[in-house]
Amino acid sequence: MALAKKHGVAPGAHPGFPDLLGFGRRNMQTSLEEIKDYIAYQVGALHAFAAMEGLSLQHVKPHGALYNMAVKNTAIWDASAEALSRIDPRLILVVLAGRNREELTRIGARHGIRVAFEFFGDRAYNPDGSLVSRKEPGSVIHDQDLAASRILKLVKEGTVTAIDGTEIELTADTICVHGDNPTAVALTKKIRETLVAEGVEITPLGSFL
Repeated sequence: MALAKKHGVAPGAHPGFPDLLGFGRRNMQTSLEEIKDYIAYQVGALHAFAAMEGLSLQHVKPHGALYNMAVKNTAIWDASAEALSRIDPRLILVVLAGRNREELTRIGARHGIRVAFEFFGDRAYNPDGSLVSRKEPGSVIHDQDLAASRILKLVKEGTVTAIDGTEIELTADTICVHGDNPTAVALTKKIRETLVAEGVEITPLGSFL
């Protein structure tokens, strides 16, 4: 939080399943009420650290398996949105940009919160707009030039090339780069430099949503 404050970065929380050994990437069978509690517990903890630096959390994005399960079951998005509305309705819920945009927008509106759609800069996409499983070859993109060019194409044209070569339409508000990608820092720098060079302004979500 101190670093976020120093560099003018708007912080957000990344709550997931209580699965430390699996890094939150293994599915867990839980109720929607339990999911709301996980979100409240983790967002609340990070909120306290933000407050110590005089900051407020801007957004919340479910992590790992919780996120992937929500993509397949929008009831989890709905539960997440409800939790945020009760914690702090100013929080922005980050969801996967895909073909159910209208449904997710309605979920946010129903609970009185904003929804941000994200694009994964270092992940491959299936033709239906979902992410290619990490178990499949080519699911994670390590080539910095390729990742940057894909993101620029998304921003400029609103399309992305799926893993089978088909073009799919996507509109996103924010870009995800995974921190456990060994080249995450260099990749993020490359993406930023590419976008800025093309006249794309990079600002916090809360400034335009």
